[in-house]
Amino acid sequence: MTSQPVIDIHIHMQPWETMKPDVLARMRAGHPDFEDLVALSRDPQAFLRRLDDAGIERAGIINYTSPDLMGLDESSNEFSARFCAEDPQRLLAFGSVHPRTSRDPEGDVERLLDMGIRALKLHPPHQLAAPNAYRDAAGGPGPLPSLAGIYRRAEALGLPLTIHTGTSVFPGARSVFGDPMGIDDVAVDFPDLTILLAHGGRPLWMEACFFLARRHPNVHLELSGIPPARLLEWFPRLEAIASKTIFGTDWPGPGVPAPERNIAAFKALPLSAVTLRAILYDNARRLWNRLPQRPSGDRS
Repeated sequence: MTSQPVIDIHIHMQPWETMKPDVLARMRAGHPDFEDLVALSRDPQAFLRRLDDAGIERAGIINYTSPDLMGLDESSNEFSARFCAEDPQRLLAFGSVHPRTSRDPEGDVERLLDMGIRALKLHPPHQLAAPNAYRDAAGGPGPLPSLAGIYRRAEALGLPLTIHTGTSVFPGARSVFGDPMGIDDVAVDFPDLTILLAHGGRPLWMEACFFLARRHPNVHLELSGIPPARLLEWFPRLEAIASKTIFGTDWPGPGVPAPERNIAAFKALPLSAVTLRAILYDNARRLWNRLPQRPSGDRS
């Protein structure tokens, strides 16, 4: 480990074999070492050694369901829980309840926690649902009340929720759902739900994400997928929300460099030592310390 501890809250280790062929081809095109990535996904101990090599103390392992668009079915939740069970002190399992297909969203959230999932992921462009689709423009019931159930149960159980914001390059993705302003409704309606704005709305909605993180106590900026060289261009007042910003790489997403390169580039930014430590480690550590444990015992 380096002298500056690092938590990467957003790494993708997935059951690659379930992905649709065109999605898998998009991943392969960006990674000549793709077979090595597949091997890491099958060997959690090898992955932990890879974290050691990159100077990463802990990592969030992002998984979510998107069977129709990405090919990621319910087995992605099982994969995430099983993979992270290898070392739950270092690995945080993310999973998801699909808002368009779940028949029992609150019960499904409970079952994920029973399984070992300790954080949730919502991917609006890949799950084809706006984050505030549980309500309509006038504030009445919307077309997807299941989303309210997911948020309500996650809030009650203390499960943090990462929401993809910004565009997506994968075939069939609907980037219109990546507009983060709908999350304003979620933050208002579920004030005790911890929300992470993955990717900071890049490359179109960075100002909206900055606004949301400043406005809402329960909303945090999450930096995965943002090239460090563009970070202060897109977030020139980053230090103003340093206490609400969490580091992530999005590795091995398309175009994302190796974690150690991303970390080195971030550390080279003209930011104070206090800001660097807060974003790279302290803020994520506080989130980690509040994670729910199983068995929950809360069935209210």
